[in-house]
Amino acid sequence: MVFSSILFLFLFLPFTISLYFLMGKTRRNVFLLFASLIFYAWGERLYLLIMLVSIVVNYSGGLLIDRYRGPLRSRVYLSAAIVLNIGLLAFFKYGNFLVNNLNSIFQVFGIHQLFLAPIHLPIGISFFTFQALSYVIDVFRSSVPAERNIINLGLYISLFPQLIAGPIVRFSHIANEIVQRDLTKEDFAEGIRRFVFGLGKKILIANSVGLAADQIFSLPTGELTTGLSWLGVICYSLQIYFDFSGYSDMAIGLGRMFGFHILENFNYPYVSRSLREFWKRWHISLSTWFRDYLYIPLGGNRGALSRTYFNLVIVFFLCGLWHGASWNFVIWGLFHGVFLATERSFVGRALKVFPLPLKHVYAMLVVMLGWVIFRSESMAYALSYISAMFGFGHGSGLKHNVAMFLTYKLKWELCAGIILSAPVYPLLRQMGTRFFEIGSAMLNSMLRAVFSFFDFVLLSLVIYASIISLAATAYNPFIYFRF
Repeated sequence: MVFSSILFLFLFLPFTISLYFLMGKTRRNVFLLFASLIFYAWGERLYLLIMLVSIVVNYSGGLLIDRYRGPLRSRVYLSAAIVLNIGLLAFFKYGNFLVNNLNSIFQVFGIHQLFLAPIHLPIGISFFTFQALSYVIDVFRSSVPAERNIINLGLYISLFPQLIAGPIVRFSHIANEIVQRDLTKEDFAEGIRRFVFGLGKKILIANSVGLAADQIFSLPTGELTTGLSWLGVICYSLQIYFDFSGYSDMAIGLGRMFGFHILENFNYPYVSRSLREFWKRWHISLSTWFRDYLYIPLGGNRGALSRTYFNLVIVFFLCGLWHGASWNFVIWGLFHGVFLATERSFVGRALKVFPLPLKHVYAMLVVMLGWVIFRSESMAYALSYISAMFGFGHGSGLKHNVAMFLTYKLKWELCAGIILSAPVYPLLRQMGTRFFEIGSAMLNSMLRAVFSFFDFVLLSLVIYASIISLAATAYNPFIYFRF
C-alpha cells in the first residue's frame, strides 16, 4: 500500500485515524503497531515475517547489549545484531545480484553455474534495516537506553508513515514520543497541510514529469537528439526530487497527525552550489546515517587527505549499493564520491572563487549527469545518453523530437517544478508573517484570517486536483521498489 492511492486515502487513513483517537492513551501504541503491520502486510503478505523477525532480533539485541556491558560481550552481541540485520538485507536485496556476478566470473573460467531462483525484495527493507541498525549501535554507544517494551520498539521499526520510503528515523529522535506524546489541534492541522502538499508534489508534479521521463528514457539512444536527451534528464531530475520529497512530506505530515515529530529529509537540494552542499540537503536522514555510522567510524576527515578521500569513496560506494542491486547504482555512488573527494582538493578551493551562478551550474550539471547513470538500465545506455546530451547523439529528430513530448501541459508542469524546487513558498509565508507584524492588532487579525482562507483554498485545490488525477490515470509509479 502506498500513500498516493485511493485505498490509502479513503479507507486505511481515515479508518486508522478515527480508531486511533477513540483509543485510550495506553492502547494507542498497540493499535498503531497493529495498523502499521497491516499496512505493510497489505502488499507484502508473508514477507511481514521479515519485519517481525527484525523486531525480535533488534529488541533482543538491544537488551543483551545493555545487560552485558563488558568490553567483549557487548561487542559480540552488537556484532551478532549487525550480522543478522545485514544478512537479511543482503539475502533479499543482493542474493540474485551476487549469484549473477559470480556466474559471469565462473563462465570465463568454465566453472559450473550457480542457480538461485528470483528472490522477492520486500519493500522498504533498506529503510527499516538501517533504522534497526542505528538503534542497536546507539544502545551500544550508550546514546539511548535499551527499549524494554517490545511493543514500543516494534512501533519504532514498523511505524507506517516512514516505513516504505523513509525518512530513516533515529530512535533517539522519537523515543520520548513513543512513550508519551501530546496530540494538539495545531500539530494535527499542520500534519494535514504537510501531507496534502506532499501528495500534490507526488501526484501533480512527479507523476506528470515522470511520464515524459519514462517515455524518453525508453527510447533507443540512437534516436535521441540533444534537446530530447536534456528534456528527459530535466524531467527525471524533477520527478525523483518531487516524488521522494513528496513522500517525505507525507511521512512527516502523517507523523504529526499521530503526535510524532519526524525530522526534515529534504532542504531544497537543487539550490546547491557544490556536491557537498547537495548532500547536506538531499535525503538528509540517509546522508547523516552514513556520516555517523560509517564515515566517522572510518576516521572521517581526521587523518591524511588521502585517507579522507578513501573514506568518502567507500561511503558512497555503499550508498550507491544501498539504493539498489545494480552496478549502475554502484557507479552512481562512486561518481558522487569522486566529486566529493575532488571538492576537498585544490579543485574545491578553486571552485570557491567562481561566481555563484557558475557554482550552481556546476553542481546541477554533476547531479543531472549522475541521475542519468541512476536512471539508466545499463552503463552502456547511460554513456550513450550522456553523449547525446552533449551533441554526439545520432537522432535525426524526424521520428522523435522535443515538440512531440513538450506539450502545453508539460511546459506548465516543468515551470511549476522548477519554481517549487527553490524555497519560494517558504519565503512567501515568511514575508507574510513579517507583514502581519507591521500594522495594528485588528488589521493583523484581518490579514491573518484572509491568509488562512487562501491557505485553505490552496490546500483544497491541491487535494481535489490530486484525487482527480489519481482517478483519471493509471500512471502512479512507486520508484523506491528497489530500496
